[in-house]
Amino acid sequence: MTEPLSEPPSKAPAEPLKIAYSPCPNDTFVFHAWAHGRVPGAPVPDVTFADIDITNGMAERGEFDVLKVSYAVLPWVLDDYALLPCGGALGRGCGPLVLTRQPGEGRRLTGKDLAGKTVAVPSERSTAYLLFRLWAAAEVPGGVGEIKVLPFHAIMPAVRDGEVDAGLVIHEARFTYQKYGLHRLADMGEHWEQTTALPIPLGAIIAKRALGTERLRELTDAIRTSVRMAWDDPEASRAYVLEHAQEMDPAVADQHIGLYVNEFTADLGESGYAAVRGLLTRAAAEGLVPPLGPGALDAV
Repeated sequence: MTEPLSEPPSKAPAEPLKIAYSPCPNDTFVFHAWAHGRVPGAPVPDVTFADIDITNGMAERGEFDVLKVSYAVLPWVLDDYALLPCGGALGRGCGPLVLTRQPGEGRRLTGKDLAGKTVAVPSERSTAYLLFRLWAAAEVPGGVGEIKVLPFHAIMPAVRDGEVDAGLVIHEARFTYQKYGLHRLADMGEHWEQTTALPIPLGAIIAKRALGTERLRELTDAIRTSVRMAWDDPEASRAYVLEHAQEMDPAVADQHIGLYVNEFTADLGESGYAAVRGLLTRAAAEGLVPPLGPGALDAV
């Protein structure tokens, strides 16, 4: 008697990918479609929200499969993580700002006024801080004094209340710092663009190399599709964006998205990769980060 043919074993569904990104509007806008299962055939994400200083630490400890991190942390994590060519924050006119409480007595404050002063920063491994250090090396004789790490949303109140002399701010602070009575001393993005002619690298999307090439390509396709779906139907993500935007004015959230989600979010391209290499090569030459190994930034 012939044995009945058995069904081939079904392929077990892959475990959800553990991903962490910030609750900022650009990230929730970019990842909305993927996080809500709207990208056909995409890997299932298990989402955690965390500020950039937290995700930088996660990357250094090898936690999570996919992370939004600062470009500045890449030299420490690229042995275990691959840089994905989409989903991050890189652009023009979007650099971090140095803010002070007073505009100066009858003159505009300059980098010289920060010599020996206390400056709040969002993370010592943030791209903002790396850009600040490159700027300060040229503009602050003798260097600043104490560096104080604070969550990015706490920096402007600290400057306003006199807890620190100046603050390095990111994200929507570009649009709201006047409400705190603060003044812009310098724009790190302007300095970077004027000295390099390159766009400003800020936040990167990385994924564990152990996922394998095929899985990394699936992930890249899913993120890129999520970006395009967000552009095609901006209203679809609005509730998700505002839910996590920490009581942000909807108009400010729209400005935030408009500034940080751009063509480089869909694809870094040649100029995007040139900007990342330029930042990390220049920083390594100054002894601020370890040098990158050959092929460390190769696309997936």
